[in-house]
This record gives sequence, structure tokens and C-alpha cells, in this order.
Amino acid sequence: MRQKHRFPLFRWTAILISFITLILATLQLIEYSRLRNNFPLGMQVGGVPIGGLNYVQAAERLYTVYRSPVELVYAGNTIHIRPAVLGFEPAVERMLAVADNQRVTEPFWEGFWNFLWSRDIQSINIPLTASYDESRIEDYLRTEISARYDSPATPPKPVPGTSQFAEGISGTSVDIDRATLQVIDALKSPTNRRVNLALDQTSIPRPSLNDLEIMIRQIIEVSGFDGVVEVYMQDLGSTRNISLAHQGNGQELPPNIAFSSWSLVKIPLMVTAFRYMEEPYPPEALTLMEEMIQQSENTSTDQLAMMVIDANLSPLIVTDDMNRLGLENTFWAGHFYVGAPLLQNFSTPANQRTDIDTRPDRYNQTTAADMGMLMEDIYLCAENGGGSLIAAFPGEITQEKCRLMIDIMELNKIGVLIQAGVPSGTTVAHKHGWAIETDGLVHTYGNAALVYSPGGNYVLTIFAHHPVQAVFDPVNLLFANISSAIYNFFNN
Repeated sequence: MRQKHRFPLFRWTAILISFITLILATLQLIEYSRLRNNFPLGMQVGGVPIGGLNYVQAAERLYTVYRSPVELVYAGNTIHIRPAVLGFEPAVERMLAVADNQRVTEPFWEGFWNFLWSRDIQSINIPLTASYDESRIEDYLRTEISARYDSPATPPKPVPGTSQFAEGISGTSVDIDRATLQVIDALKSPTNRRVNLALDQTSIPRPSLNDLEIMIRQIIEVSGFDGVVEVYMQDLGSTRNISLAHQGNGQELPPNIAFSSWSLVKIPLMVTAFRYMEEPYPPEALTLMEEMIQQSENTSTDQLAMMVIDANLSPLIVTDDMNRLGLENTFWAGHFYVGAPLLQNFSTPANQRTDIDTRPDRYNQTTAADMGMLMEDIYLCAENGGGSLIAAFPGEITQEKCRLMIDIMELNKIGVLIQAGVPSGTTVAHKHGWAIETDGLVHTYGNAALVYSPGGNYVLTIFAHHPVQAVFDPVNLLFANISSAIYNFFNN
């Protein structure tokens, strides 16, 4: 009697598993055969995986990646740019040719076995080869990005009727050199094709000289002073300067008006006195000079001039020295003591004008520009041993003497006029001047100063004249406001 099989299910299960295994192995064999004719797994070209792709497929993938737009981001604005516009082109055929030469050949069944078990898949990376035009990228950034998106800094603008400037706004601009490198890196990257462009923060510029001049004129008009005001300002760090004259009725006047210099003529006298003195300086002379500048003592002035320069003709010698410096509108024609003779009548371009007459004193006259230029000469001499003083008086005026002149003028701390318009502690080397005239009133005020500030050093000279009477308080406020405006111009 024949025995029946008790477990037919196991047999059929084994047959089924074997059949499925055969099918899977066949499919894997077909897949491996296909892949063997394509680029091997693990191969990359320029960072782009091409394993398992044929030549056409690999080329298409590379073109898709490297011809995709690059995103340029400028302060939140996104600009898409095609690589071709920047002259970028990947050398796909050359890279695939190199990749084709890099294929690793191995026995079919050995390779199939490794493929089947996903082992020994070699990683091969062919570096990117591409052409690009750096100058074209720079030009695009400059003409298309910078020109459209850069925001220039806005200088502070005058607050009408005040000595203050409204706050300026800083700007931004593309850093062309750094941004060019950023764009090149993005063009070469298969994944990181977004660029936050490198930007420079542009500093807030100073207000324009034109704005400052408008502000000064507005200050004069708002002040209510209806006389004549002339202002001379020289930036000691550049050639920038202002020279303006204004009448309180809103009329603009040509500058270089002749004014009574009063005690401002003591600055030229100080220069000439130092020309005549040599170290060690007579202590009595230095004491007289300090009294002349700080206390504006006329007696000390005459004594200094007679002792150091000449007993009788010192005013004319001082005048000659100013002429040698090219200051043709400045003269001193007689000593300060009562009854001093007028040594000479002087005609100057300024006092021969017919359009304006401040009735300047016959004994001493100057202009805002003359005093300003003389202060600049002293500054240049003290700072670097240069300028007109050294050239006009070689061996007689020295850098050390000019520094001492400034030191003496720094001791003049009156706290009014120009000095009242700058912050406390600001170094101001200056001389002021006014006088009660024969009618018992003051008509002309003057102040010439060197101002040392964090934002720059400058010369400032202001004269104000009124034919009826120049009252101190409103004139002092006018000088202070003009001084404050110019200080804020340099230190906004």
C-alpha cells in the first residue's frame, strides 16, 4: 500500500519561494545589465549625481541644474538671473567625456553580485568645468543691480530758522568685488544657487555747503537784525569755505566789506611782535600780549607795539606785514591812546566800495576774509610749519611761535559771540572786538576764531554792523546761533 505525503503545503511553498526568487533575480539581472551600459552608481559630475543614467539623460540633468536661474537677494528684493546672461556655460560634453573614461569595468557576474548586495559601489566625482566672464558679472552687478537698488545716504537737512540739522539717513551699496565672488560660487554650485549680496553701509555725509549757507541767511533773517552781517568760514581740512554778506532786509551783498577792526587788529600786531622777538621772549612782552588778547587792553597793546616793534611807526610796520601776506584790506594807522596821530590814510578795495558803507574807523580796518585768512595762516604754521607766514617771513616766524600765538588766543575765554555757540570744553582760539564810538554807541562787533572740533577744525570770522546802534544781546545771540550752525555742520 502506497503512503500519502502528509505535508504537501510545505512543498508548494518552497516551490513558490524558489519561483519568486528566480523572478526577482532575473529582474535584478535585467536592471544590472541596463545599468552596466550607463554611468556607474556613485558617479557625480560637478556635484550632480548621474549614476544609472545614459549619456543623454546625464547631459540633460547637468544642463537643467547649471542653467537654472540664480537668485540674487538685495535687502529683501529677489532678482532671478539666467546664468547665460552672466556668460556662464557648463562644459557638459567635456565633463561627460571625462566621466566616461572613469568607468570601472569588472567581470559581469562579480559586478552583478556586488550590485545585488549593494556593496563596493565606488564614489567618483568629476569636478565642474565651466566658462564664465567675471567682468560681465561685475558689469551686471554695477549697471543692473547697483544702479537700481542702491540707496544713497541722505545728508542732514537744515531745520528752518534754527541752527540744527535734521538727522540724515545712511545708505547701502553693493560691494561689487565681494558680490562678484558670491555670484561665481552660486553659478558653480548645483544646490546653493541663492546669493544674499554683500552690501556696504554708506555713511551719512555732511550737509552741503549750500545748505549751510541757506541756514546762515535764515538765522540772520529770523534774528531781526536789520544791519549788515558778513560771515567767513574756512574748513581747515579741505578747500571748502563760505564767504557771504547779508543785510537784514533780505538783501544779499557781495562779501569783502570794510569794517572797523577794533581789537581784532591785535591779531596782526601779535604776528608782527613775534616776528621781532626771539627766545627767550621777554616776560614783560608776553604779559602785555596776554593782556592785549584776553583783556583787550589798549594800553597794553600800545606798550607792546612800542617796546617790541617801534616806538612811533609800529602801526605802519604791522600794516606792511599784512600787505606782504596779501591782506590788502587790513591796516592799522595809529596807536590806541587818546590823541594818537593818524600816521597815514589808507585806501583799500574794500573801503572804496560805493554799494555799502559801514563807516569804518580811519585808524583800523579789515574784512571778514582777511581776518579769516590770517587765522588760517597761523593755524597752518602751527600745525605743520607751512603756509604764508613761513613763506613771507622765513626765519622770523616759526612753527613754535605760531603755536604760542594760538595758546595765547585760547586763553581768551569770554563765553560770548562765537564761543557761546559751541559746546562747553570746545577749544576756541579767538579775538573779539567792539568799541563805543563818538556818538556813545556801539555800531560794529567782530570775532575771529579757530575752532577745534571732533568733526573737523575750521576758521570762523563774523562781523555785524548797524548804522543806528548794535545792541549787544541780540548781536551776541546772532553770533552764537551762526557759530552753533557751523559747529553742527561739522559735527552732525
